[in-house]
Amino acid sequence: MRAVPASKVWVTGLTVGAIAAVTVLAVQADKGPKPHAVAARPSASASAHPKPTASKPPAAVPDGSGTGRRIVYSLGQKTVWLVDASDAARRTFAVWPGTVAPDPGTYTVGTRTEGPITGSDGVQIEHIVYFSVKSGSNIAFSNALDGSSPPPASGTPTGGIRMRTADGTAMWAFGTAGTKVTVVK
Repeated sequence: MRAVPASKVWVTGLTVGAIAAVTVLAVQADKGPKPHAVAARPSASASAHPKPTASKPPAAVPDGSGTGRRIVYSLGQKTVWLVDASDAARRTFAVWPGTVAPDPGTYTVGTRTEGPITGSDGVQIEHIVYFSVKSGSNIAFSNALDGSSPPPASGTPTGGIRMRTADGTAMWAFGTAGTKVTVVK
């Protein structure tokens, strides 16, 4: 039988030790508390900023927003409609716009990021659906992980169009890559 060089013994020993350490850490992590989804209430900082109104947004899809399956965003009404192929609004909800607004027109959903990531305003966000860039800011729909929408930082350009968590989940499911986005006044 051939003798095994000492360097191979060391490498094997270190590898076995590393695998054992990772296994122990994985078992410990599995015993810890598990995250779970809960409906978050807006934070105190959100209450200082105008919130979407509690009343129902207009149900009618705005005139001039096109036809077919699309996302419609009204700058003036601060409202989004998720419209199906038969031109029926499947979901309508109020939003908190960022400081950089997209120009009225037709766009297409490009990149999507499930998150969580930190938005340009320092808030943890998820379900980011990008559709435009303006003045160097990405314009995207998203929701804050904690359900809040704090006022944008002074002087910080933000293109995030925030929504409640449930609306963010619906937007994520509806706004797949290639989906048309129509922005109206």
